[in-house]
Amino acid sequence: MNAPAYDMGPLPTVVLIGAAVAVVPLVWVAWRHRRSDPAVRRRALTLLTLFLTFDLVLFGAFTRLSDSGLGCPDWPGCYGSASPFGAREAIGAAQSAMPTGPVTHGKAWIEMLHRYLATGVGALITVLAVTAWLAARRQRPAAAMAVSPWWPTVTWLWVCMQGAFGALTVTMKLYPAIVTLHLLGGVGLLALLAIQSQLPVRQRLVLSPALRRSGVAVLVLVALQITLGGWVSTNYAVLACTDFPTCQGSWWPTMDFDQGYTVLRELGAGNDGGYLPFAALTAIHMVHRIGAAVLLLAIGVWVWRLLITGDAALRRWAAALVAAMAWQVASGLGNVLLGWPLLAAVGHTGGAAVLLVILVMLLTRARPDAVAARTAVSAGHSGIRAAS
Repeated sequence: MNAPAYDMGPLPTVVLIGAAVAVVPLVWVAWRHRRSDPAVRRRALTLLTLFLTFDLVLFGAFTRLSDSGLGCPDWPGCYGSASPFGAREAIGAAQSAMPTGPVTHGKAWIEMLHRYLATGVGALITVLAVTAWLAARRQRPAAAMAVSPWWPTVTWLWVCMQGAFGALTVTMKLYPAIVTLHLLGGVGLLALLAIQSQLPVRQRLVLSPALRRSGVAVLVLVALQITLGGWVSTNYAVLACTDFPTCQGSWWPTMDFDQGYTVLRELGAGNDGGYLPFAALTAIHMVHRIGAAVLLLAIGVWVWRLLITGDAALRRWAAALVAAMAWQVASGLGNVLLGWPLLAAVGHTGGAAVLLVILVMLLTRARPDAVAARTAVSAGHSGIRAAS
């Protein structure tokens, strides 16, 4: 693994590969919507970018959970090369020295494929930002803009920051706080794209102010639970408890919260300079379990409140939330009871991302300006009927 942390030589080639990855969805959207309005094409590209970003989050989880995060120990290339092909000798030497270590040919390809896909998503977001500003310059009345160009601009800045955290994940050797922030950056990117995908939608949802506020509170709980789950995963604390509903045969096992939630530390390092104690891993695991129970209760209450509104559209969204939460419970139990299989672990990350995207889309469709517009239209219709 003896390689400089940063070697910018491969950067142009990596960027070109990412641009080539982005060409496929760009061409598909352009051909599929060749007779559509430019705003329709931009929304289609936003939705496709959202889907590919979701794939990127899943592939990032797979990269981490398959221990491939250091498959190429430098950035942005692999031992100074733009692909593992050019790094065959260095990878082979590292693999011969440590056959079960972090660097193997397979892990190197997983790591570089993740970087290519991330670069491709970044290229798509760049196109969204540029075309949004070009459309804003051509737009006549400002009110006709479906999406403010500042949304894709903020998204572009966010993805640049996400790339920086991806570099730090490698160069800081899987430092838990950085890896967790990188995961949260991916989830935040999904949220930004989910908002933009719903802003020009015609069909609006009407939520009372109280129901909307409680929905925002549920969204905050989801974000907090994803953070706790990321801390579990990056510290490899899933197997601290292998039974359910108890942990290590106890309802309240021995736990070390102080060391478990010391954020600024190396992977596996304790406060005393030794290894992180097992009681700290248990604390990390148990806090995530408690958070899951709180979130399950909160979503259950909010879904019930959606159902009793009698609105058919809200009921469909409620059903989607129930399905996502059921998946999370099943995949979470699978991780514990089946010994953290890779499929269940990646699926649990995907379920969390889906849950957050559903909530963001729902709340975006029910944003206050839409409610105000619906109220104004209803009042106008009432006035017309009264006048006639």
